[in-house]
Amino acid sequence: MKTSKTSRRDFLKLTTATSVLAGTSTTLLSRPRMTGQQSFSANNRIQIALIGAGGQGQYDTQEALKVPGVELVAAADVYDGRLIHVKERFGSHVSTTRDYREVLADDTIDAVIIGTPDHWHKHIAIEAMESGKDVYVEKPMVQKAAEGTELVAAQNRTKQILQVGSQRVSNVLYEHAKQIYESGRLGNLNMVEAWWDRNSAVGAWQYTIPADASPETVDWDKFLGHAPKRSFDATRMFRWRNYQDYGTGVAGDLFVHLFSGLHFIVGSDGPTRIFATGGLRYWKDGRDVPDVMLGLYDYPATDAHPEFTLALRVNFADGAAGGSGFRFVGDEAVMSVGSRVGLTRRARRTSPGYTINTFSNEAQKAFLDDYQSKYPGARQELTPTEEEYFSAPNGYSDTLDHFQNFFDAIRTRQPVVEDANFGLRAAGPAVLSNVSYFEKKPVRWNPKDMQVTT
Repeated sequence: MKTSKTSRRDFLKLTTATSVLAGTSTTLLSRPRMTGQQSFSANNRIQIALIGAGGQGQYDTQEALKVPGVELVAAADVYDGRLIHVKERFGSHVSTTRDYREVLADDTIDAVIIGTPDHWHKHIAIEAMESGKDVYVEKPMVQKAAEGTELVAAQNRTKQILQVGSQRVSNVLYEHAKQIYESGRLGNLNMVEAWWDRNSAVGAWQYTIPADASPETVDWDKFLGHAPKRSFDATRMFRWRNYQDYGTGVAGDLFVHLFSGLHFIVGSDGPTRIFATGGLRYWKDGRDVPDVMLGLYDYPATDAHPEFTLALRVNFADGAAGGSGFRFVGDEAVMSVGSRVGLTRRARRTSPGYTINTFSNEAQKAFLDDYQSKYPGARQELTPTEEEYFSAPNGYSDTLDHFQNFFDAIRTRQPVVEDANFGLRAAGPAVLSNVSYFEKKPVRWNPKDMQVTT
């Protein structure tokens, strides 16, 4: 028999009280992974629901259920085919509905995963927290930067746990990169390059449209919500990332991951100036967002890092295989972060070098005599390079670690790694890149207050 959410949550907190009182903490690299051998009573299971059962939502659920003591009990989606598949994939016991409000009204549900189109993120997240549920909301946390303060205020007001789904901040590679950065081995950071290129139709959001999509199998009005009203259009629904009415384009889908990872590694609140450009160069399929975008971002000096510049790039028609990554360029070393973390260090020269070949022979000789007396043994050659690499274990899943962090927070009521403040500081400059692109001008942003400035 199901118990009330309050009594179950009290039980969840009691089971973790010892570790909380002990004040123990671990880094991502040292944190033990929970295993499927652990057992949980009915009262001690976290009951979750999925709202938005598309590809990302179902993948999130798959990873969430790998954390012991978590059970999917309900799902909501506006397309009947996905509700059918949720039962096929996760069990016939899962209750399904087209109306997410039925999920929020169920007091036996502890937490929700929000995998809806971007234009629903803020609205459902706030309603969920106000109904007493903890929230895992997919990135970007908001569709528009101005929505962010409402969501931050709701988390502060309700005291619910909210985790944003940019899983790189729970990734052991990014934790290792953070440790390298904090060690000072890069020297002074002066610029960061980041990119995400995807050379495929699916990578460019050309998602498959089901043959049975129709006004009978889709609740079109619920999909639209507060977006502009229009007649049923299966392409706009199943490829919603291509349209400003529902998605956030290149910036909200991919830039936001790069901002999240960068901010985690260097401990930054974000940039103060945002400029983006690009265009629709290849995927001219009716979409109204670019398929190529480049951004430049000014990061001011803080206690955590010096002033530096960030350059971002996304290309959906890259001639190469594609991929994503970072280059952190310091004056003593360069750190790369992608499928592994690499550090390349080159020792500083012990002498300034010289360019004297246009001088007279007499002047050259006089210079060299003086130079060699000041820098004995100095040579005009490159200094040795040192390289080191760190890789994650085979089969590693940062999404699983991100959910582990989320469910640990639900049980302990301790902060998550990516709360509403962190989420807005990543989503803000990402979605404002769209403003800069469409309005063809830089945008100024206050990363502390998380507000657009003039």
